[in-house]
Amino acid sequence: MPTSAGPDANPLGPSPGTKPTTWSPAVFAAIEWRRFEALCEALFAQAGFDTRAQSHGADGGVDIWLQSRHAPGQPVIVQCKHWQGRQVPVSAVREFLGVMASHKLQRGTYATSSTFTREALAFAQANGINAQDGAGLLRLIAQRTPQQQAALLAVALDGEYWRPTCASCGVKMVERTGKASGERFWGCSGYPKCRGTQSMTQATQARLAS
Repeated sequence: MPTSAGPDANPLGPSPGTKPTTWSPAVFAAIEWRRFEALCEALFAQAGFDTRAQSHGADGGVDIWLQSRHAPGQPVIVQCKHWQGRQVPVSAVREFLGVMASHKLQRGTYATSSTFTREALAFAQANGINAQDGAGLLRLIAQRTPQQQAALLAVALDGEYWRPTCASCGVKMVERTGKASGERFWGCSGYPKCRGTQSMTQATQARLAS
């Protein structure tokens, strides 16, 4: 990931690709990580949970806290991973179990836009972790009413849904080019106060250039 000082920035840039109009895996591919977390939170809220999320900064391994509106008891914690083309390994799920233990919780949900390895799924099942992959999330969305599905799509595609959010300070990132390397990447718009960066996939670079 380029980290050259003083990179050139394109603060606006075109919106890459065509905005999805219906639910499909293309929605997960189009949105950035913060929209994925917001979508998961909205989906749980529709299912009857009071939710509390942290949009940026150190989260201690918890992205969303859930408390059922219909049944008292322990809260549930959720970890969200917006990954494309990369499976969630058992090591990541094992780490999440450690977070659950630190909060003395028996239940947790691990949600990803990608898939889990076979070992990760087996570990989750054995340890009270609800593992929801991209296909599973789409099935849950399909069970909602048409109005609810439309509301969820609006959450996922809100604003500049495709432009990454800085994980450190919560502002939208901008397209930058490293002066030394010439590589394009996402950098925090608060630079130099915040030096958060994120790599840009080749597919994103091609869409931005089109």
